[in-house]
Amino acid sequence: MCRLFGFRSSVPAAVHPSLVTEKNSLLIQSREHKDGWGIAAYGVEAMPVVAHGVGPAHSDPDFERVSSRVSSHTVVAHIRLASVGAVELRNSHPFLHGRWSFVHNGTVRDFAKHRAAVEELICPTLRAGIRGTTDSERCFYVFLTRLAAVYPIARPVPVEGVARALAETMSLVSAITDVGESEKPRSAMNFLVTDGEVMVASRRNRSLFVSAGGMGELPAVGTRLEQLMVASESLCGSPTWVPVAEEDVIGVDAGLVFHKWRVPELSKDLPPGSPRHAA
Repeated sequence: MCRLFGFRSSVPAAVHPSLVTEKNSLLIQSREHKDGWGIAAYGVEAMPVVAHGVGPAHSDPDFERVSSRVSSHTVVAHIRLASVGAVELRNSHPFLHGRWSFVHNGTVRDFAKHRAAVEELICPTLRAGIRGTTDSERCFYVFLTRLAAVYPIARPVPVEGVARALAETMSLVSAITDVGESEKPRSAMNFLVTDGEVMVASRRNRSLFVSAGGMGELPAVGTRLEQLMVASESLCGSPTWVPVAEEDVIGVDAGLVFHKWRVPELSKDLPPGSPRHAA
């Protein structure tokens, strides 16, 4: 298991409290989730500035140093508790491809058994970019494959297209892994992905919370926000952290308009034996 955090704002803002000083900050959570950390921040350039570490965030001075300096309109952060793949830099989240950054909280069920089948979902050209040994990185490349089947991924993509590719990834991977032995837990796939403009997150078999500018409930679809935060756990005791429903996908578009979908609705058009590779 791991913990993730996403921040999207209309204006650049500091995220140091969420990462370091809140009662349940990522630094505090890293006492349990101790197998590496990563922070990606988007500034004036299209590509994010990224920092990674392989030790516990709470005992790594670089984590607090980087956190204290980040002021950005889009930030993704992650602390890792290794379940698949060794504790090494190449397995630290966020995973990156061009403008896109991706983090995962959860574990793909029986990944060693299903690794080859999951990799078959990835376009061979994209598959060559995989560097680590985790289930998470492979899910990221399945997502990129689904996205690239419809959109040029080097250009801005509509938020619904991002959400659909994320939901298709969840459905395709779970169709491989969640078979037989019904007493085993389902693959857990809380994903968070952004290109610095759109930000989309999914919930499956792990907790996920949203905070949107002091609202005590999820924003209504179509609401334009000033700020959105997404986290695996509430970062403090404030009632403004609201749970996301199981099998929901939530996100904001480039204008910070809030959207919400159901995974089955987004992936319902995936026919049996659907093409697995981007054209």
